[in-house]
Amino acid sequence: MTDDGAFTYNGGKVEPGEQQNIRYVVSETYLGDPVRIPVTIVNGERDGPTVFLSAAAHGDELNGIEVVREVAFEWDRSDLAGTLICMPVLNVPAFLAQQRYLPVYDRDLNRSFPGAADSTSSKRMAHTIFTNFIEPCDLGLDFHTSTRGRTNMVHVRADMSNPEVARLARAFGSNVVIDSEGSSGMLRVEAAAVDTPTITVEMGEAHRFQRTLIDDALDGVRSVFGEYGVTDPAAVRWPGWRTVITDEKEKTWLRADAGGMVDMHFEKGALVHEGDTVCTITNPFKDDNTAVVAPFTGLLVGVLENPVVYPGNPLCHLVELDESTRRAVELEQSPVSDNAT
Repeated sequence: MTDDGAFTYNGGKVEPGEQQNIRYVVSETYLGDPVRIPVTIVNGERDGPTVFLSAAAHGDELNGIEVVREVAFEWDRSDLAGTLICMPVLNVPAFLAQQRYLPVYDRDLNRSFPGAADSTSSKRMAHTIFTNFIEPCDLGLDFHTSTRGRTNMVHVRADMSNPEVARLARAFGSNVVIDSEGSSGMLRVEAAAVDTPTITVEMGEAHRFQRTLIDDALDGVRSVFGEYGVTDPAAVRWPGWRTVITDEKEKTWLRADAGGMVDMHFEKGALVHEGDTVCTITNPFKDDNTAVVAPFTGLLVGVLENPVVYPGNPLCHLVELDESTRRAVELEQSPVSDNAT
């Protein structure tokens, strides 16, 4: 930001009270045609933080696209304090191919940040995005989904050892926060390294819009905006219960020990108890069933959607809850009596 409150990027400037919709060149095709990503910059008339919202760093992860678009074009911004950098599709080549990674050498854009101007194609693209629209920001929300064939409940992944990242993670107001440093090259990791605290928001599955999850994530964005004074502070939410999954708590991917077809007995977000049969794997004749049993009591953060597996394929992501959180979840998920008042 400049002293007069304008947001600048290489090739443009957005004054307070202005909005720009741009298609920013980040690379070129084999034919030398430009590869452009859509960026909407909304600069409020009042001073405040600069916030980026990004989605589709993996080209088949669509839920976050709708979150970013609705913030950019459907929310009332008449009293906005600060600047919003909305990037609904970071990985345009993968989005056009409807695949996870960049079609050029199958590289992962979300392992390429902060990038480099003289390196691989993915790192050059990441460098352009990072220097223009990530590094200048005060905080960021990066939206993802599970990979193909699996689905996640809405949850946050964040390095909770960083106080500013932890503040942002809690402000989002999800029930589950998975505490992890993350891997080198991840957007959230590299952004935090240049003092732009950033969290990953995981929500649902690839290749679709899931309205309930989109609405939940939008509530999280409102809560973050309230926490940081971008909009009404009354929007800050408490989700009713929260668990932060650290190395001290058990967490595991339950994996298939047999190939076959899976009958999942619980949905994402369900509480399962030690010894519960989470799912059953059967062969085509249904004469050889393999039960997959919960090794401890916990929450199913992610579950399989594609019902066919090889041995070793992940089936569900189970995380442990402490006793007080488990009681809160049991109360929330218990059926309400028809006679309850």
